[in-house]
Amino acid sequence: MALLPRLRQLMRRPTSASTVGARRPTSAARRGDTLHEDALRSMLSDDPNNERAFAALAEIVRRRAADSSHDDDPLTAEGLDESERERAADLAVWALGEELAGNPRAWFPLIEVARLSVRDDHEGTLRRLRTAAERDPSGRALVEALALLREAGAPVDALGLGVGHWHPKEHDPEVARQLVLASIEAGRPLEAKQHIAALDHYKDPKAVVDLRDELVREVAHAEQTIPGT
Repeated sequence: MALLPRLRQLMRRPTSASTVGARRPTSAARRGDTLHEDALRSMLSDDPNNERAFAALAEIVRRRAADSSHDDDPLTAEGLDESERERAADLAVWALGEELAGNPRAWFPLIEVARLSVRDDHEGTLRRLRTAAERDPSGRALVEALALLREAGAPVDALGLGVGHWHPKEHDPEVARQLVLASIEAGRPLEAKQHIAALDHYKDPKAVVDLRDELVREVAHAEQTIPGT
């Protein structure tokens, strides 16, 4: 079963999906996870975009979801095959990401949930990525969002997201790289040149000279290989 339908199935149950990745009362030893998890949650409360803390906490909830043998949880019961354990682990990370995304400063958790939903929930993925981009004034979230869409084979969606949210003067110049590559992948080299030209507005022109030259070469190569250009 795909991840999104499985999540919907869980959400229809009386127990909230948000508890999938939460620590459960248990008499079993937690192999030292308890203190570590509490410390990580404290770090993420201070900075919900701490990527290393999120990755570490995600690993804990993934392991717990995959290894749990609670009979009252159909996603983590004994006897799950490897694919079911992986889905349970993904759902735990999904729930963790949704929980942390409740912080209005959080953008990285939204990116991670979007990564899990990109195959099953296109509209939901775009909505999460738009919100992430709007929450991050540095442009890092936009870079991650555009890269995710490109990896998913959706360069046109990447262009739509990027054009609507890119601020060339303030944002990380890597946004330009993602937009140029998305334009090339969409067969739009002329549009790629426009994104390169937008680097003229960056607050430190000298800092983007090498990036500009690299992207110009990328577009020139693409024009040699794209028919009709």
